[in-house]
Amino acid sequence: MAEAVQEEISVLSAIYCEPGEFEVLSRSESGITVMIQTSVQRLTESEIRLRLIFDLPVTYPSSLPNVSVSSEELTRMQCKELRDKLLGQASQHLSEPMIHDLVLWAQQNLNTLIGDSISDEIHPLSADTVTDEGTWTLLLHLDHMRAKDRYIKTVEKWTADLNLTGKLMFMGKIILILLQGGRSSIREYMVLQKSCKVDVDSSGKKCKEKMISVLCEVKLPEEQKRLSTFEVKVYPSVSELQREFETAGLSTVFTDYVQGIL
Repeated sequence: MAEAVQEEISVLSAIYCEPGEFEVLSRSESGITVMIQTSVQRLTESEIRLRLIFDLPVTYPSSLPNVSVSSEELTRMQCKELRDKLLGQASQHLSEPMIHDLVLWAQQNLNTLIGDSISDEIHPLSADTVTDEGTWTLLLHLDHMRAKDRYIKTVEKWTADLNLTGKLMFMGKIILILLQGGRSSIREYMVLQKSCKVDVDSSGKKCKEKMISVLCEVKLPEEQKRLSTFEVKVYPSVSELQREFETAGLSTVFTDYVQGIL
């Protein structure tokens, strides 16, 4: 294998370093086969576990890898559709390392990769919920944030990409993320939040967000205007934090969901 490919394998093993996440299945004169196991956390806390196998021929990355997708949570047809779309994405990365990009792309686009069938089977919604999206408010509670600057930049990018408004709020040790926007965009955000390595662990290694809780998800009344921007704010006191919720028309959200964790 070319030196660049060996380097890519080394990088992958460093990124997917948790037990069972990455494995070189075989090496031969015809190429190398690697396996990556990852998961996508749904808003309902259910998880889609993906097992992705990449057969890299000796001509890779000048030629496409062969991709195999399996998952206990998806049907065989859904796995095939995901595989086909990953190959289509791979064709845009010819002649450059692509495996990590393909895994991230699958994680970040799983909601739309295989259509509404995933939502129907894994996160069933009533017809009214699907057709009447409206504006929704989601409130998240983070336990901690070690890589603060990087974390904030990532959240700002995600909210901008998904056209979400709201606030990242710090008050003492309390960290809250308040989001407003279309429900599908909010769910896309949660996929990113729980499937991407957004923080670092105690040893400084990149890690996924595992200590986050959904405090509430409520539909905004039609007569109430959503927040116009996304901003990061620090509050010196509980009263200042409460006033922020009241100004945003979310007094009951503060009373019902925030007071209990202060």
